[in-house]
Amino acid sequence: MTSRDLYRIRDFVPDFDAIAAEFAERSRALSAEATVLADVRYGARRREVLDVIRPERQIAGAPLHIFVHGGYWRSGEKENYRFVASPVLAAGGVAAIVEYDLMPGERLDVLVDQVRRSVLWLQHHAGDFSADPLRMTVSGHSAGAHLASFLAATGPTERAAPSLPSIRGLLLLSGIYDLAGIPNSFLRDEAEMTPAEAAAWSPLTSRQLPCPQRIIAFGTEETQPFHEQAAALHSRLAGQSETVELVPVPGLNHMNVVLDLADPSGHLGGLVSDMVSSS
Repeated sequence: MTSRDLYRIRDFVPDFDAIAAEFAERSRALSAEATVLADVRYGARRREVLDVIRPERQIAGAPLHIFVHGGYWRSGEKENYRFVASPVLAAGGVAAIVEYDLMPGERLDVLVDQVRRSVLWLQHHAGDFSADPLRMTVSGHSAGAHLASFLAATGPTERAAPSLPSIRGLLLLSGIYDLAGIPNSFLRDEAEMTPAEAAAWSPLTSRQLPCPQRIIAFGTEETQPFHEQAAALHSRLAGQSETVELVPVPGLNHMNVVLDLADPSGHLGGLVSDMVSSS
């Protein structure tokens, strides 16, 4: 019997498609109620856009929280993740959902650069949305957590120090921090990640830079790589005396962790609200 690919999430989440549909439906509902500035451009490429979602009653100098969606680097649309803004809005913050190019059409270094540039753009333009550029925090899920981690890290093959934004906190949810297993996973033909890319952009072998607050979270019902890699990154950062918290969330899998993240009364949503409020 062939062992199952532990990265193929739909094999371990029976209601995968129903949860994905719920993401889209909740995002449509939030879009109908909130003030959404859609497709704000941070670069020249087609997908170099972001959505800004503002609270009903906003005060000048509001905190700004940015979300980077997942999709194993080869899928995902920001419009289907607007609902994660709910705990940000509940805390009086402004939310931004960033978009980036997808593999295999673009290479992984392009995606890392786009996420970095999108957050730098938001830092420079926060005032346009009545937000404070010194009160920025970021979260990301799955591949989005991987990409977001490089807002406070440099890859082992980066020769020049990249321009990085100043952020107050990172919440990395269900991320992939060791890419070595990806090129030979089910994603072989979907993302076409090369072993060289995996070596160049694995957070566990990257230089981790200081960040005032890091939370590394995962659901206890996720597969083994997500448990092990979260623990390994936590250990690496703790060994550097960085402020970092490891948060396993009971009963949640790789998909419904996002529902909890988007719920102001959820465990993860509460962490987002607290991060936003204290930034």
